[in-house]
Amino acid sequence: MSLGALLFSMTAQANTSFLNVSYDPTREFYQEYNQSFGEFWKKRTGQDVQFKQSHGGSGKQARAVATGLQADVVTLALANDIEEIVKAGYVNKNWQKEFPNNSAPYTSTIVFLVKKGNPKNIKDWNDLVKPGVEIITPNPKTGGAPRWIYLSAWGYALKQPAGNDAKARELVKRLYKNVKVLDSGARGSLTTFAERGIGDVLLSWENEALLATQGLGQDKFEIIYPSISILAEPSVAIVDKTVDRNGNRNLAKGYLNYLYSPLGQELAAKHNFRPRNEKIAAKYSAKFPKVQLFTIDKVFGGWAKAQQTHFVNGAIYDQISAEK
Repeated sequence: MSLGALLFSMTAQANTSFLNVSYDPTREFYQEYNQSFGEFWKKRTGQDVQFKQSHGGSGKQARAVATGLQADVVTLALANDIEEIVKAGYVNKNWQKEFPNNSAPYTSTIVFLVKKGNPKNIKDWNDLVKPGVEIITPNPKTGGAPRWIYLSAWGYALKQPAGNDAKARELVKRLYKNVKVLDSGARGSLTTFAERGIGDVLLSWENEALLATQGLGQDKFEIIYPSISILAEPSVAIVDKTVDRNGNRNLAKGYLNYLYSPLGQELAAKHNFRPRNEKIAAKYSAKFPKVQLFTIDKVFGGWAKAQQTHFVNGAIYDQISAEK
């Protein structure tokens, strides 16, 4: 048997199972992505792959992998969730150096979704704390989006004239006092607001808000872009302990590298994530308005510090929740 035939026979084995553990709003994206990548991988290697997806609140998903869920890759809402898996020994500590842009292949931001006509006249973060405004947002203790949301509001307050941590804390405290339903994840909050009709405003990933305004939703909802928001950078990583055990490392590398390819970036844009590729981003410029964005590194000193200051047990979020 020739070397080429031998390699082909080694890769064209019975269906390989491959699990991507992700966060709530990526369901539709990875359904189409898996089909596209699967076709690419089959042509390249002859290998059939049975792709599986798992979705939920990003923090909850990270804990599942850290306690033994056999993911080949994770595509989560924020870097700190992957760091939790690193601590459990399943992901190498240098994971952010394995892929471009600190292993964040696409971006998003936080926006407001309101009912058509914006009856409560919500235009910016300070409007959310007015009496009578009912907010729908996920729980920062279980999801990634709500931590981006919380930090967006805090950063907005810091960047106002004479802004400081005390004023930021007060604004965020008042914001959560107006929360009507605190779901466990972003998709649950979208369902609460868009399908159950609860609340005046949904604090949301941009991609989820865009999804809600497509089709029948275009006559029911509109998106409000606040004056300032955060640059949200969902992160991806290979779950090294799993792929080394089942022999899927090359497949996992190919899977995540494909996110940076023109086809992968096109799919991300199609599903309302902001692509990193500048040419593709320019193509979709009408879809993604320019927004004044700040980074978590610049304002909060990175995710590790933000997590410790705001979200661990007994930190600021727990304190303001107890004060409400």
